[in-house]
Amino acid sequence: MTQRTGFLFCWLIQRLQFPQLLLLDVTCHAIVCCLLQPGLERSDSVFYLSSNKSSHEQGSCEKEVRLASSLDFWALSSENFIAMLPVDPVKENYVRKVKNCVFSIAFPTPFKSRVRLVAVSKEVLEDILDLDLSVSETDDFIQLVSGEKILFGSVPLAHRYGGHQFGIWADQLGDGRAHLIGIYMNSHGDGRAVLRSSVREFLGSEAVHHLGIPTSRAASLVVSDDGVWRDQLYDGNVVKERAAVVLRVAKSWFRIGSLEILAHYGELDLLRILLDFIIQEHFPSVDVGEPNRYVDFFSVVVSETAQLIALWTSVGFAHGVCNTDNFSLLSITIDYGPFGFMEAYNPDFVPNTSDDERRYKIGNQANIGMFNLNRLLQALNPLLGPRQKQLAALILEGYPDLYYTRFRELFKAKLGLLGERKGDEDLIAFLLHLMEKTAADFTMTFRQLSEITQSQLQELNIPQQFWALQTISKHELFPAWVSQYLLRLKSNMNDSDSERRKRMMTVNPRYVLKNWMAESAVRKAERNDFSEVRLLQQVLQHPFQKHSTAEKAGYASPTPSWAKNLRVSCSS
Repeated sequence: MTQRTGFLFCWLIQRLQFPQLLLLDVTCHAIVCCLLQPGLERSDSVFYLSSNKSSHEQGSCEKEVRLASSLDFWALSSENFIAMLPVDPVKENYVRKVKNCVFSIAFPTPFKSRVRLVAVSKEVLEDILDLDLSVSETDDFIQLVSGEKILFGSVPLAHRYGGHQFGIWADQLGDGRAHLIGIYMNSHGDGRAVLRSSVREFLGSEAVHHLGIPTSRAASLVVSDDGVWRDQLYDGNVVKERAAVVLRVAKSWFRIGSLEILAHYGELDLLRILLDFIIQEHFPSVDVGEPNRYVDFFSVVVSETAQLIALWTSVGFAHGVCNTDNFSLLSITIDYGPFGFMEAYNPDFVPNTSDDERRYKIGNQANIGMFNLNRLLQALNPLLGPRQKQLAALILEGYPDLYYTRFRELFKAKLGLLGERKGDEDLIAFLLHLMEKTAADFTMTFRQLSEITQSQLQELNIPQQFWALQTISKHELFPAWVSQYLLRLKSNMNDSDSERRKRMMTVNPRYVLKNWMAESAVRKAERNDFSEVRLLQQVLQHPFQKHSTAEKAGYASPTPSWAKNLRVSCSS
């Protein structure tokens, strides 16, 4: 039998200058999500396409796919969620507390002005959604991804969840602008946003995916001339921006806060139903009939969360708002807001201008992962027996070792080290210390170590094109580090310098979405020039390969002078 892979779609109509649509990369169910206008008394809604069986009950994936050339031959369904999980009986759409349900029905509000397509992901449309790229040129597609058109079988849903925000319980949160519009079973295996944040989310999620990190995916980005008002830097300066929508796709949009809200209000029967649904649909290694299934589920989440945060750190990615309502139960990167890729190496780097206490700085993300997992355990505890609680607590205690083991593996690979040698951790820490003291560029230091020859390093002859290494070489201890590094490389078995460089260039990107690059694209897009959005999309799809247009644009060069003191807006 062939496997039908499901995707959840979400419309995000945020307080941005363009309508946003984001897609999440999945191997099972795909959820489509669309964000709605924030000023309305609506909840975020997401639509799912239905399937009669869970993805892991159905055999292998089809190899050849017939792409739909029209939305007339393509469908979404909300049946799976509505049949399995309770929906709020109140049909009116207004801000309220809801209980004893997982979703509320909430229909999106269409834009009033002309809508324009800014960018689409061919890979997401064709490989995930089975849609021919030509479909994106049709009016039906624009209407779908902007929230104007509801496909037959789709019931827009808003997900109810809570969460700890900046360490404090925030009670009911839920989708404020996102609409869950349906599940799509493929053959392979939030309110309105502004242009500024929509461009960042579209490019950011694609960049993270192509760096090999689990994430939601962006299918399309559309913009209108509808105006929304935002305080970009939270400094009291409110400005008018254009509304945008990103269509995004994920295996699931369930997060830690999805369970927290049910445990908080003592809705334990519903908590058990939702957990069993999530396990059945998304955790094939866990037997839903096993009495210890919730402990097994927790073990998987702990392990994969450690893996995810180690991957973030290895490419200098800071999520920015690691609240429990932004932490996926499937350990994928979701809810792109004030994220950023670190430029000069700094463990205190935080991209969120509103995070005055630097709670979510890049050097604290692993600790926040531990905090969030502890909150998850507290939500599970009412369903656990005494022995199960002990087992789960022991699993959580193992999280630091899981994280540091993966961290060490990733950074050894970034330095081209093979095998296990005493002192590897010290060598990594020594380099990071020098980078911090000299404010060396994180991405390009590792990339240029991938490109420079051992003989050039040994002679401390750093060519001009290796500008990041020239920066770090100014430190008086750099020669000592080079000596230790070259000595360690000699212990690599059956290795050559050319093989080392080739290997390192597959794990050290030449291009990441630095804040100044995104800001440059945003500024042009505000003038209806979408060329840099599309260029960055192209470049970030191949972050490890040298790209002539990207080099000309300066994407592998030092931060330009105009962006030295750039403050990136984080409001959406």
